[in-house]
Amino acid sequence: MLSLSNIELKINGKKILHDLNLEVRKGEIHSILGANGTGKSTLASVIMGLNGYQVTGGRILFDGEDITNFPVYERARRGITLGWQEPARFEGLTVGEYLKISKRFSGDGFLSVRECLLKVGLSPELYLARAVDGTLSGGERKRIELASVLAMKPKLAILDEPDSGIDSLSIDHIVDVIKTFSRAGSAVLLITHHEEVAAIADRASSLCDGTVVKTGEPLAVAKFFRNHCEECPHVNQPAEEVIGND
Repeated sequence: MLSLSNIELKINGKKILHDLNLEVRKGEIHSILGANGTGKSTLASVIMGLNGYQVTGGRILFDGEDITNFPVYERARRGITLGWQEPARFEGLTVGEYLKISKRFSGDGFLSVRECLLKVGLSPELYLARAVDGTLSGGERKRIELASVLAMKPKLAILDEPDSGIDSLSIDHIVDVIKTFSRAGSAVLLITHHEEVAAIADRASSLCDGTVVKTGEPLAVAKFFRNHCEECPHVNQPAEEVIGND
């Protein structure tokens, strides 16, 4: 479904990603493990085609089509969706209105707006009429963002640390949502630094110093990450400070 070949990204002359190869298969959950500053969020931005993250080398294929030079809206039209690490605020919209916008992409045959909220552990009665603004906590906004992506039923959901800012009791809800994507036929690229969340994947890759250093069974990749990656220096970390930390 998604294939990245020899990806390179330079920002302000500094190489952030290099020699990066990654494949996400149709319907699979694929975890990306990496410490802070290794390029995880940068990779998500590159796949989504966000402004400022156009690759300087390599090729991106999606469903066999070369999308390397496609803008973000063309990638979205083809079914790629990004769940932000830091969800945006939408002043003037209620949670219900926000989710209904996302629901337009999936039609009537998928989960309802109420069901999407329940999947992420939020009560429709308490949240449908709430404004998507600063009165919501970071954890609440993260769950609403995840419900929004779920409502879209994308072909590929890129989830950038959906477990960050979430209390331990809510992790089960997040895991269930990720599995719901897969059951609905969506592929999931799950970016995290928590081994227990990465373990639910079908396959996993470890990212270090701006490139994929190992891909395989999640427990084996988690062990590799634990033994080789958590304490090693990452030369691209200063550049990450310029474009946003993972």
